[in-house]
Amino acid sequence: MARCRMASHVFVTRPLPAPGIGLLSDSGFEVRSNPEDRPLSREELLAGVREADALVCMLSDRIDRELLDSAPMLKVVANYAVGYDNIDVGAARERGIVVTNTPGVLTEATADLAWALLLAAARNLGAGERMVRAGEWTGWGPMQLLGEPLQGRTLGIVGMGAIGQAVARRGKGFGMEIVYFNRNRVAPEIESSLGAEFVSFEELLRRSDFLSLHAPLNEHSRHLFNQQTFQLMKPTAVLVNTARGALIDEVELVEALQQGRLAAAGLDVYEFEPKITEGLLSLDNVVLAPHLGSASTLARGDMVRLCCENVSAVLAGKPALTPVPV
Repeated sequence: MARCRMASHVFVTRPLPAPGIGLLSDSGFEVRSNPEDRPLSREELLAGVREADALVCMLSDRIDRELLDSAPMLKVVANYAVGYDNIDVGAARERGIVVTNTPGVLTEATADLAWALLLAAARNLGAGERMVRAGEWTGWGPMQLLGEPLQGRTLGIVGMGAIGQAVARRGKGFGMEIVYFNRNRVAPEIESSLGAEFVSFEELLRRSDFLSLHAPLNEHSRHLFNQQTFQLMKPTAVLVNTARGALIDEVELVEALQQGRLAAAGLDVYEFEPKITEGLLSLDNVVLAPHLGSASTLARGDMVRLCCENVSAVLAGKPALTPVPV
């Protein structure tokens, strides 16, 4: 006799911060989750979704055709992230599965982190902290770890969505000139409020003293920053990436930094995450963070709520709150 399913089954691939998956249990769903704070193996992920009506997944989980075929009951995939390049959205749509993400709620946290990296790279904070921790600091010196000022310099932004605009607002507060490149020009009132100028990609590269990446990863943007790109940038420029690691060809970034074709970089995401490209760890002019863009208690909690609300809506036969764009 077939087993009777009294409640919809939700599978969560990793422990989540407060308010946590209790939001789903309280809504009457049967919730099963990975109890360990680690990525699931492929076999564990396939087994976990086999009888699931809903999946709450992480950016590190590969949701492809094989997985979707192994989950015949699946109705919604709620990605615990803004980006969704880990999901085969086309394959999900073919099967009538709704895919959702968490836009908006992590905007300010990610913009703050981008600025932390920008300031740290500009003022050599990483190298300075390593010097102090190693017991190598002998006291103040007039030539020690001289950094670059921000006021009056040009901040270039690639990707003028919500996070890019939040970064631009912070740049305006630092007295910087703002230029941006985006697939589409933003509304005139947004440009006016930010004091931002829309320019071509090549002009952005040539003019920017600091360049912050906020573009989605797709077939057009992969390795957008490469040897040819770096040659167009100022040798004094600082590059910051809090978007997706594969926007940058990291092997060529290492070469550019080693050869002085770029001054510094601040990275929160990596091309082969969590593996770090050889050479980055040994460079003093790179600040490295472990994917902390959304890592504030407020942002991560709001991401949990949004994932749970999306799951509840779809399983109740209602439209998702934040379906990924078609």
